[in-house]
Amino acid sequence: MDFKPVSAEQSDSESIKNAMTIDVEDYFQVSAFSNTISQDQWRNQDCRVERNMARILELFDQHNVKGTFFTLGWIAQHYPNVVKQIVAQGHELASHGRNHVRATDQTPQEFSDDIRATKQLLEDLGGVEVKGYRAASFSIDERNLWAYDCLAEAGYRYSSSIYPVQHDHYGMPNAPRFSFYAHNSGLIEVPISTVKLMNRLWPSGGGGYFRFFPYAVSRQLIQTVNEKEKRSAIFYLHPWEIDPEQPKQKNIPLKTRFRHYINLQRTYGRLGKLLQDFSWDRMDQVFSV
Repeated sequence: MDFKPVSAEQSDSESIKNAMTIDVEDYFQVSAFSNTISQDQWRNQDCRVERNMARILELFDQHNVKGTFFTLGWIAQHYPNVVKQIVAQGHELASHGRNHVRATDQTPQEFSDDIRATKQLLEDLGGVEVKGYRAASFSIDERNLWAYDCLAEAGYRYSSSIYPVQHDHYGMPNAPRFSFYAHNSGLIEVPISTVKLMNRLWPSGGGGYFRFFPYAVSRQLIQTVNEKEKRSAIFYLHPWEIDPEQPKQKNIPLKTRFRHYINLQRTYGRLGKLLQDFSWDRMDQVFSV
């Protein structure tokens, strides 16, 4: 892999800002449900993204936190007010692709068409430049490093599409843990945060792990990134993760059911604690992109 680290300024841990990110998609759009709810059924689902986004934006406002919202083109097209509220409240608008299709399931041409169309749609609706991209299910890895060239050519400045962990659905454990210039493209990749303990990388950047681990564990992992490594952490969450009342899916594997529904009722409160316990900002501000 041809990755060049981005130099990081060392600073006191108390002055470090972390990057708060939200992947704006609804419960029926997650990759784990792709065999249960097809894309042509999306419009028939109880879409709850507007109400969940309103709660998140209100919580951010209460804690005076700005973040980055990696938004699906499908959500932007069908719920344009979500995009407008993100921008109006001073958050960064970024791309999550059009229809939550994994980058590893696309050809270079399909991927290029997807990221260009989504960028244009978001910029037209939001009236701001879209600089960032996150692949569905962190689906950039050794198989499709060409994606970085496509992103650079489409005008993106950075990606946050790698989680350096071992996982059955995603992960690139041998990738750099901190931001790097990707594949000679000039594009910056900012991986989701991990902590190295006992010769293993532990996920510390949110998502299902934030719901599974006790809050004290997540807090300690982020503190480790800030205090021991003097680096900014990157955290992510989905709007559906604060929604225990979402429709329950039937006929899904037990592992999928456990992962998707565990501790949904606790996530909103935990998120509030997280916003209070650390300093947060937008990706483009934290990493100067």
